[in-house]
Formats: sequence, structure tokens, C-alpha cells
Amino acid sequence: MRGRGGAGTCPRPGCGGDVEDDGFCEVCGLEAPPVVTPPPGPVPTGSVPTGACPGPDDGPDTGPGTARWSGGASGPSGGRSWRSSTRSPSRGRLGAGLVEVPPVPYRDPTTAVLTDPEVPEAKRFCSACGTPVGRGRDGRPGRVEGFCAHCGHHYSFTPKLAPGEVLHDQYEVLGCLAHGGLGWVYLAADHAVSDRWVVLKGLLDSGDADAMAAAMAERRFLAEVEHPTIVKIHNFVRHADRVSGELVDYIVMEYVGGTSVKDMINNRRAAGAGTEALPVAQAIAYALEVLPALGYLHGLGLLYCDFKPDNVIQTEEQLKLIDLGAVRRADDRHSPIYGTIGYQAPEIGSVGPSVASDLYTVGRALAVTSFAFDFRGAFTESLPTPAQQPLLRRHDSFHRFLLRATHRDPEQRFASAEEMAEQLTGVLREVLAEQDGVPRPGLSLQFTPERRAFGVEGPVVARAAASGLPVPQVDTSDEAAGFLATAASGDPGQLVTSLRAAPVRTVEVRLQVVRALLEADRVDEAVAELDGLVAAAALDPHDPCGPAEDDWRPGWYRGVAALLRRRPAEARAAFGRVRDVLPGEAAPKLAVAVAAELAGDADAARAGYEVVWRTGRAHVSAAFGLARVLLAGGDRDGAVRVLHSVPETSSHHVAAQVAAVRAQAGGERLSDVLAAGTRLSGLELDVARRVGLTAELLRAALALVSGASPPDGGPAPAARLLGCEPTPTGLRLGLERCYRQLARLADTPEERIALVDRANAVRPRTLF
Repeated sequence: MRGRGGAGTCPRPGCGGDVEDDGFCEVCGLEAPPVVTPPPGPVPTGSVPTGACPGPDDGPDTGPGTARWSGGASGPSGGRSWRSSTRSPSRGRLGAGLVEVPPVPYRDPTTAVLTDPEVPEAKRFCSACGTPVGRGRDGRPGRVEGFCAHCGHHYSFTPKLAPGEVLHDQYEVLGCLAHGGLGWVYLAADHAVSDRWVVLKGLLDSGDADAMAAAMAERRFLAEVEHPTIVKIHNFVRHADRVSGELVDYIVMEYVGGTSVKDMINNRRAAGAGTEALPVAQAIAYALEVLPALGYLHGLGLLYCDFKPDNVIQTEEQLKLIDLGAVRRADDRHSPIYGTIGYQAPEIGSVGPSVASDLYTVGRALAVTSFAFDFRGAFTESLPTPAQQPLLRRHDSFHRFLLRATHRDPEQRFASAEEMAEQLTGVLREVLAEQDGVPRPGLSLQFTPERRAFGVEGPVVARAAASGLPVPQVDTSDEAAGFLATAASGDPGQLVTSLRAAPVRTVEVRLQVVRALLEADRVDEAVAELDGLVAAAALDPHDPCGPAEDDWRPGWYRGVAALLRRRPAEARAAFGRVRDVLPGEAAPKLAVAVAAELAGDADAARAGYEVVWRTGRAHVSAAFGLARVLLAGGDRDGAVRVLHSVPETSSHHVAAQVAAVRAQAGGERLSDVLAAGTRLSGLELDVARRVGLTAELLRAALALVSGASPPDGGPAPAARLLGCEPTPTGLRLGLERCYRQLARLADTPEERIALVDRANAVRPRTLF
């Protein structure tokens, strides 16, 4: 069926669909390319676009001004209509569905051409030895071409292409957009494909063998790359230099009109105090968008090597990873390695690049975009402490994430871009929940849900916590995963026997043996099994019966064993190490909080419970734990608020409401007890429980009003507590009724007699 057809017919070959009023074709779903007025006369120039094209070094340098194309029939194309590059009609994935990232307007490429395309003297260095070259003296400007005084290597910083020059009978150059360490970048019109805008990238110094090799390597790798978050490569062409006649290779890639992340930070600093960075949630959203692209490259056996804010551009609601000039094969041990100080991993010089070093650069870039610090000086290979940086003090999980991502030991970093993104998503949920108090729950891929709530009826018990905490998920890639899925047994002892008779003995089977032993209260055997696991891994890292070096699960079970042994400090240390490895997971934080509470560290327990409950509502034990800690610290109102936040959908909602009633009734004001009575009257409870709670509230009120005239914070004359007047006589009469009703519900004669005696004792004295 045809659409409304408000904007004519789709111009794309073979389509013929109607373009809707919103500018998108109802058949192919693509946006019709808008027509731009052709450029007049000589090619106008302007400032470098903020992130308009791939620049491998510090990004584009700004020129003295900007200019837009104006009307006119003449121009490099001889009066042809000029079209902007096609942009995706789909909404970007920025923010991972959790945070709104401000869109960046698409930058018109015709305003992006440099007025004076030359390399600033401060950025002129010999490509062979790194010595400054081309510098001015005695008021005279430096040479843009010449020979290095230190090593004699020839240098040239002049553009190789001029406006109006045509490459491959197809690409008409409009001018320079930017320059970087590996080459000039030009804007051109592709006359063979609807005059779309494209970017040409050549060499800065075609006489440099390493630079030439890097360019050829880029050409080879880019032919394999096809990812929505990576700049698209259209073609590779060779063109003779107009002066020397030397053949130079150029890469033809899509024009990305937007703003680089580095320029976003610079703009914020220019408008503020000079120390601003991006909001942490926005910075995390950018990293989450880039990580799948790096994971895609890693899947192809490629390493990016030079990730930094300069190489990420946002246009509208999409992000693009640009400049693949430093990309290399993972097994390449001969090509020159390109990187940037402050981002490059410390082991690059000794062992070379790897997946771990790529992920290191993401961690460093995330830190640089989140807060200002001397990342190329005092903190070149380290991070500020929470005491030095308030953001890290505010977001502990974010700090732990950065510490693991930028660990000096590559083996201690995240193992893959997927794992890194998974944990960073959990950190983002925590950050957002802390900022606005709105929970951001998420499903864990590492842990089961909480097995049973603990600490609901009173103080937390170590054994109950050990049996209620989530447990690590079974690795579905393990050879014995199918067997383990069918080996469940209600009796832990029988399960141990079944697991030890498994047809294959893998690390997953042995971990499940440990879990079953712990549940059977055979703690010493479980610890011995864990020791055997670690010993097997130490003797043979490739032993399938031993855990990998970065496997955190043995440490988790050591923490559970320590809880069962009533060693909370030892448990806290073990769970803390798991939290460092999995900073985005709730389970380790809950476990640390439990251990801290048992160890008497109320502040640490409160912090752990609070972040778990604030981020999601799945671990209801965190709510009761937080309420206990707050109540013990004298924050009765805070404890009541937490208990009230347990959702009605939770099976522990009523228990939380009852706990809130008791917490509120324990206050020093009669108004608190009256408020607790109002809440109790709205609960649906069985008769015995309701009468018992009523008696508790009446006893608390009687203790407050006895001997006080008037009662402290006393109610208005008309106020009543569960149908009783809040006076000594009224409360005693109510208590008498409660005790007699409980006596009728008693299970034994002895209990019945005791309750009748209490009723008689509390009854107000009369003359008759």
C-alpha cells in the first residue's frame, strides 16, 4: 500500500517508492538525500569542523573563520547540484536505553574547509626521529618543507591536493578539512555517486617509510571492516602528486559531520572554569557505544591501538569510531605501533599491543572524558585517588571499574569488550540511580537471583545469609553444562555424590561440588576442594579441571565458606576481591555489606546495602539490611522509608510493612506510635498477627503516656490509636482486650493462662 507521498518519489535506483512528509521513503525506509545549493566560484574555506573527519593525531586545528556556500551556478562541478552524505534514519543507540544523550547537529561539510591549510609550528616534528622541525626563528616563520637538522630526514607539511583537483576521474577536491600525524584529510565530492560528500585521506609525509607502511596497512584492514559504529570506507585510489609526480595512495571514506568527544570537552572547558568534563553518564554511554565496535574488530583479529576521545565523533544521535590508521593484525610483530601518551598501555613497548591494551585505552579515555586530571603528566599510568577526585569518591563502582580497566597487569583487566560493556552497563545503572533516586534494575548474566531473603524477621544470621546469597551462574560453554542442568537434587549430600560421579570432570563440575558441600555444611571439605582447584591451575594453567587465572568464582565460594565459619572479616575480604573484578554486579556488593554488618562496620554495611537497593529492587535482603543499619544508627525515619519502598509485588512486602510498623512504634514520640497504628490498620494480616502487633503498639504508647501530663508530642483530643483513647486508661483497656483475644487463640493451656494473667495485670484499677 502506498504512503501519503508528501515529498515526491524516492530518487534511489530501483526503488520508486513515495517519500513521506517526514522525508523517508515508505518502501526502502531510507532518507531522501537533501539537495544543497552549488558552491560559487572559487572554493570557499572556513574553520575545521569539530570532528568532521578522521584525524589520527590531536584532531583538527581551527582556522580563522567559517563561511557557508552561497547561491550561484558556477563551481568545481560546473553547476551540478551537490548532495550531502546520506544519514541513517534510524535512531541511535546512544545511552544504552538508560540515559538521554543530547543530539549533535549534523555539520554541513561546505562550512568545514580550512582557510589556511597548514600544520601549526608547534605540531611540526620529524617523522623519523621526533625532533621539532619547521620552527620559526628571529621573527621569521618556519619552513613547511625541508630536512631535519638532527637526522637529515626530509619533511613536508604541505597539502598534496588542491581545490578543484580530481582523483580517479571521480573525486573532486574542495579543500582541506584537517591534518594529523599520518596525513592530510580533504573534503571531496563523489561525482559517480550522486555527488555525495566524501573524505580523502593521504600521507602527511609520503617520504616516510613507516607512514607509508601504516597507510598501506590501513588500506588492507579497512577493506574487511563493516560496522555501523565505524567510519565506512568507500574506495582506495592512487593519484600522482601535482609537483613531484610521485604516486600517493588515498583512502576514500564517508564524511562524518558532527563533533568529536574531545571537542565536546574543550567546548565545555572554554565556556566554564577550564576543568570541566562530560557528565559521567554521558561519558559511559559513549564508551558503551564504542565497545561493540572494538569487539567487532577483535573478532576479525584486528587491534585498534589508538583509541581516544579525538577519534570518536557524535553526529545527531549516532556515534562513529574514526581513523583506523593505527589498526594492525593481532599477530603482527613487525609493523610500527602507533599510540598516544596518556592513553597507551604501559606494556606496549615490551610485549606489544593486544586486546587487553585496546581495552586499557577505553578505560583511560573514559576517565579523561569523565573528570579533569593530568593524564599526560603525574597520572600518565595511574588514576587519581577518591580523596583527590570527588567523582570517584561519589561513585565507588565507577572507580573500581576504571581500576580494573587500566590495571598495569594485562591479565587483571577485562578479558573482552563484551565483558567490559556488561560491567560498565551495571555501573551506569548505579550512577543514574544515585543521581535521581530512580531504580535501574538489570538482569545479571553472572549470578542467579537472590535465593531467599535473609534478615527479614530480625538480625542477620551468617548461616542464613550464606544460604540466601545469589550464586554464580553455570558457564554454559563448559563441557559438563548439560549434565549439570539435570543433576539437581534436593539433598546436598546426594548431590555431592552425583557430581563426583560426573562423566566429565571440569572446573564447572568441581565448583558445583564446592557449592553442594557448603550447602551440606561440610565447610572443611569445600575449602579443601577449592585449594585443589587453585593448585591445579597453578601447576597447569591449561588444565580443564582448574579455573582460569581471572576466574573469580573460587573467591566467591571462599567468602561463603568464611561466612559459615563465622569469620566476617575474612568473608568481607574475599567478597571484596570479587567486587573489584565485577564492579557492575549487585551480588558482590550485597555480600560485602552482609559481611561488614556482621563484622560491626555499620558505615560500610550501609553503603553496600544502599547502592544495591537504590539501583534495583531484586535483592530485598538489602532493604531489610539497610533498615537495620539505619535503625541501629538512630535514623528511624530513614529505616521506615526504606521498608516502605519494598514494592507490593514482592513476596516480602507485608513483612517489610510489619517491620516498618515496629520501627516506627519504637520512636520517642507518641505521634510516631499513632502513625504506626494508622499503617497497621491498613495491612491485611491474619488475626493472631494483627492482635499481637496491636498489643505491641499499645504497650509502646502506654510507656510514653504513663506519668506524662500532657504526653510529649501528645495528640489532639480526638486522636485514637487502633480504636483506643491514647490515655493510660484507654490504652490499658485496649491491651486487656488484646491479651484476652490472644488467649483464645493460644495453642496450649499454659500459654492461655499466662495471657489471661497479663490481661488481668494490665486492666485499669476501679473501685468496683
